Amino acid sequence: MAKFYSGTSKYHAKKTFVDGIKFDSKREAARYLELKALEKAGIIKNLERQIPYVLLEGVPGPEGKKLRPMKYIADFRYEDSSGNIITEDSKGFLTKEYKIKKRLMWQLLGINVIEV
Repeated sequence: MAKFYSGTSKYHAKKTFVDGIKFDSKREAARYLELKALEKAGIIKNLERQIPYVLLEGVPGPEGKKLRPMKYIADFRYEDSSGNIITEDSKGFLTKEYKIKKRLMWQLLGINVIEV
């Protein structure tokens, strides 16, 4: 029988609040603090979080049932000192779904998602 932990996901990530913002894990919250420090130091700029990307548009499916769009939501996106746009995801465990969406991000949108 599966064990469930209050306040944690099935991968044992604990929801964490920083600056009044709810993060899905301590890892993601810690990375946010690192990126905020880098932004404050002028090393990166235009830090954003929870950026949605549409990988596949919603379309009519079999029997007229609508298939919803397939989306990927990146944890962070920012511009580095060279002007490159960096897309990051804070991952402790790489799920099959994540691996598929990462591949689609690259193949369809030309965006390489970096895990931290």
